[in-house]
Amino acid sequence: MSAPKRFRNPILPGMNPDPSICRVGGDFYLVTSTFEWFPGLPVFHSRDLVHWRQLGHVLDRPSQLYLDGIRPSAGLYAPTIRHHDGTFYVVCTLVDGLGHFVVTATDPAGPWSEPTWLEGKGIDPSLFFDDDGRVWFTETRPKTTGELNDECQILLREFDTAALRTTGPEHVIWEGAVRQAIWPEAPHLYKVDGRYVLVTAEGGTFHDHAVVVARSDAVTGPYEGNPRNPVLTHRHLGRDHPIVGTGHADLVDTPDGEWWMVLLAWRPYGGYYCNLGRETFLTPVRWEDGWPVAGPVEAVHAAPSLPEHRWPAAPACDHFDAPDLAPYWNMLRTPREQWWSLTDRPGHLRLRLRRHTLADLANPSFVGRRQQHMDFAAYAAMEFTPEHEGDQAGLALVLNHEFHVVLASTAQGLRLVRREQGRDTVLAEHTSVPHRLWLGFEAHGQEYQARFATRPGAWEPLGEPFDGRFLNTQTAGGFTGVYVGMFASGPAPERFADFDWFEYSPLDGEP
Repeated sequence: MSAPKRFRNPILPGMNPDPSICRVGGDFYLVTSTFEWFPGLPVFHSRDLVHWRQLGHVLDRPSQLYLDGIRPSAGLYAPTIRHHDGTFYVVCTLVDGLGHFVVTATDPAGPWSEPTWLEGKGIDPSLFFDDDGRVWFTETRPKTTGELNDECQILLREFDTAALRTTGPEHVIWEGAVRQAIWPEAPHLYKVDGRYVLVTAEGGTFHDHAVVVARSDAVTGPYEGNPRNPVLTHRHLGRDHPIVGTGHADLVDTPDGEWWMVLLAWRPYGGYYCNLGRETFLTPVRWEDGWPVAGPVEAVHAAPSLPEHRWPAAPACDHFDAPDLAPYWNMLRTPREQWWSLTDRPGHLRLRLRRHTLADLANPSFVGRRQQHMDFAAYAAMEFTPEHEGDQAGLALVLNHEFHVVLASTAQGLRLVRREQGRDTVLAEHTSVPHRLWLGFEAHGQEYQARFATRPGAWEPLGEPFDGRFLNTQTAGGFTGVYVGMFASGPAPERFADFDWFEYSPLDGEP
């Protein structure tokens, strides 16, 4: 007899927080938060809950997403994806914008509609399609002070799918399982065996995060809390546990009747730090006395009893020979002009210099992808000759505008610069830099090493390894993770840097 199949958590490594999932027949679709990154809200597809491919993004057009000047971690919060009667719905919140919105599509790969803005001043909206034909909208809203980090409430209103708006009276259905609980959030409703089950999170999204459950015989309540709440948390396991901060969950059933939970958590390393951000994990759920029993969330677990369905593995190296950027590439905030090209010089990514730098709350000329592994190497080949003071292009590790590292060809030579709390420090320099240059970052845990080469394969270190523990939200605040990618900036927009290829690979056997 063959050994039972097992899977490894997280199922979506790197910054993929606030997962929401739905099933259509034998297909599963999942979305996650993206905050200030564009395109917004990646859409993933799976047939076995373990192997996922990215179909695209929900918000992939500038007209859909106003991230101009948005603060770090103040953009898109906590989407929910649902499917009903041939239509996919995503509700989400643009926190430093107009608030809640809904978009729809008949194909999860898109195109998705322009957003319809909804009433409400909270976060974490969700939709529930009842079996009587009625649809309900839930959200988290501050209870008294207007501050989301104070006591909050879960509110319920009816939702009109024809008009795409909330309607009818508000119902306060939950205020938390723990007295004076902070951030009761992420409300999702389900109907199981005739009862309405409310799954929410509380305790904040750091170490004390938790999943709690309530239920009712009527959708509008009253809801009784599970006497065993929280039904899932790792806060009692200590900060040295390999998986912490478990919460913000969504449930899904399989065609065979198994139940599973997707949720966020993060993996501390190098002490109580994590540069990867909050990631998407999977854990089984069973039901006892009408209550869900979940977890604990393990690094390796028995797989769902679904036929294994692997997708073709993505190449480690992008040669930029496709007509469009691969879906794993992102930009900071909404691009309002076309400063990148894959066609000006076929087989290259051309980045035009822009006056905005990575230190600005703007849309700099930067194309990056998530750091997804504790140990990784990222390399690129670049052609660029700086001519003016301020011209620079190269590779960058980016958490936000005040916390990042650049490895840049400049008019003064090759420079490695750390920006921490808005202050720049030159870590290393090399004065002689040719037009064609190879650049790289290599990480082993929190130790990062910058590398360069002036001819193929002749790699040299630039400076000593540096401590990367400032590139995390425990230090910098917010809810994101590190991106690694290519950038260009300078005063002459007619000038550009060409990147021949970019390669990202995990190291030391990390999957």
